[in-house]
Amino acid sequence: MPIMRSFYLSRILNVKVTASNGDTVGKLKDLIVTKGEHPEVVACVIGSNSGKPGIFSWKGFTITKDNNKYKVSCQETNRFEPQEDAVFLKKHILDKQIVDIDGVKVVRVNDVRLAAVSNGVFVVAVDVGVEGLLRRLGLAKPIKRVLQLFDKSIPGRFILWDNLETLASPLENLKLSMTYSKLNTLHPSELADIIEDLDIKTRNAIFDALDYEKAADVMEELETDFQVSILNSMTLEKAADVLEKMPADEVADILDDLEEEKAEELLDEMEHEVSEEVRELMEYPEDTVGSLMSTDFISFNEEMTVNDTINELRKQKPESDTIYYLYVLDSHERLIATVSLRDLIVSEPETKLHEIMNRKILYVYDNDDISSLMDMVTKYSLLAIPVVNEEMKMMGITIIDDLVYELLKPKRKKM
Repeated sequence: MPIMRSFYLSRILNVKVTASNGDTVGKLKDLIVTKGEHPEVVACVIGSNSGKPGIFSWKGFTITKDNNKYKVSCQETNRFEPQEDAVFLKKHILDKQIVDIDGVKVVRVNDVRLAAVSNGVFVVAVDVGVEGLLRRLGLAKPIKRVLQLFDKSIPGRFILWDNLETLASPLENLKLSMTYSKLNTLHPSELADIIEDLDIKTRNAIFDALDYEKAADVMEELETDFQVSILNSMTLEKAADVLEKMPADEVADILDDLEEEKAEELLDEMEHEVSEEVRELMEYPEDTVGSLMSTDFISFNEEMTVNDTINELRKQKPESDTIYYLYVLDSHERLIATVSLRDLIVSEPETKLHEIMNRKILYVYDNDDISSLMDMVTKYSLLAIPVVNEEMKMMGITIIDDLVYELLKPKRKKM
């Protein structure tokens, strides 16, 4: 009987394990592998009718195939004590959710492909296609024979192990630093899409493993219902820390969708300065410009030079959508002019801002109706508009992205 060089986990599960003397040891219930990009089989779980399944070292075990039937034999059975971070292929991987890092989507493992080489047995890939599911049901071969009559085949769908990230919530033995390392390489919007496809328990576990900066970026990309769900599952302290990393207007929008008591608890837990900023935004009626504006903007004094302004921008490293325009304020924080990035770049370093600034300002009041903002954006093709109060004190800016979001919000999907 030939020794199997490549095989599927589903084909050997519940297969009888035979000792060298011909006695039946039990049935193979699971394989235990090491962590890492190339997991190696180090032990197996064998069940018997006499009692609790035993865990044995894989050393001395062999898998063969005879008359289309798989056989597992062992020369010796040495007890094995798995490490805390041991991975059980059936218990932890089979039928669990994983992330295809290349495809950036959540998939389900229907089977596991292994390969036997001279120095051991290793996990090669997982089968996430239809064939893997049919194989489990014992239908793959008969369906293949039927499809061959029509010159068709079952499409395979394999993903190499090193392109995967295990996500299943039962993986209590895997350290988060290893389990979610690859997810941190994804763009926040991609990671948000993945999280929204997961079950609640796994979703919360993934989010809880992110650092505050990454969690804040991902939180901004999530749908409202998912934001609320995740915040309700987090500790008050961590939830407040994540919200503090987000723009105040985004936080205000999220808290508006929480229960009033929960929102108040979070506001009390947040740093006072940030909390007060959010509270002010939450006081604006929903249909006003103030409810939509961002309080993150860059402002300068008209006596600053071009060189000083550029150095300040380098120091602050503002987000791209907050520097569509630079705003010039007087000593009372009143808006008096704007400066375009083009004029800033082409001007001589010692030029004062008052020499290149534009005093013809387009602006909206914080209590204006959002419809007036839409009219202005459409008429003048603006990317951002400053928001002032009745005394011309600058309160914030509204950017085109937020306006589009507001218009599309009724159409956004629900959990």
